[in-house]
Amino acid sequence: MQLINTVLGGLSLGMIYAAFALALVLIWQSTRIVNFAQAPMAMITTFIALYLIDSGYNYWVGFFAALVCGLILGALVERLIIRHVDHDNHINPVILTLGLFIVLHALAAIIFGSDFRSFPAGFSLRGVEVGGRTLALTPFSIFTILVVVVVMALLRLLFLRTNLGLTMRAAAFNQEVARILGVRVNRTLTLGWALAAMVGSLSGLLIAGGGLIHPGYMDGVVVYGFVAAVLGGLDSPAGAVVGGLIMGVVLSLVSGYLGSGLVPLAALIVLMIVLLVRPGGLFSTTKERTV
Repeated sequence: MQLINTVLGGLSLGMIYAAFALALVLIWQSTRIVNFAQAPMAMITTFIALYLIDSGYNYWVGFFAALVCGLILGALVERLIIRHVDHDNHINPVILTLGLFIVLHALAAIIFGSDFRSFPAGFSLRGVEVGGRTLALTPFSIFTILVVVVVMALLRLLFLRTNLGLTMRAAAFNQEVARILGVRVNRTLTLGWALAAMVGSLSGLLIAGGGLIHPGYMDGVVVYGFVAAVLGGLDSPAGAVVGGLIMGVVLSLVSGYLGSGLVPLAALIVLMIVLLVRPGGLFSTTKERTV
């Protein structure tokens, strides 16, 4: 029974990692940038949701308001900051997102404070009972799993079956050629950042549900979500979900049977194995070239 509950807990946690990994996959496919500021951006929108809920609004009002705020915040970050950085050197935007990570943390601590605050959940956190036994699977966990699966399907549909998704990928790969072909690159990049920030906000809300939040509560998700994205492949929404599930189950088993202190080491080992065996990720569609 302990093994079953450990695995179920890992699946629920893995879906949260998958949600964050989907945000990284989305920003990568639409802009070819890894946004390390995704976590504090999600944290800020979660605090906005909590403010609305504490003000007397329904949980779902705060939930959807946070998603809208994430959409707006992502667009503002791209238009006001990222757009003005030299993109010829691909490392420049990445370094800038690391700087944003620090700045947003500091701003959140100033505005919202550094105290731990309780965040409600949209559904019950009581484990489902099967055959007189309580499983480590709650209605909120089921909601998390369904939401992440739907987001994965929508992203896959966006990039493979719609003209918008194709233009976003074209603008990410080669902006000059995309402009010649009539793509409004600046608007496309802004939309990519906005959608990625909204998905990131979703991951922030899911991990906060029924727990405590503070300015650094998303920091651990950055590491494990990034490993999940690399594990599945940065160009694959389905890979992000599978990578998140693998990470969640592996880390849950390590924590349950070997001790929580070994969880970061386990994540590092998983990342090293993937980079050595399949650098592009398990679901990578990029072909290797021999020079």
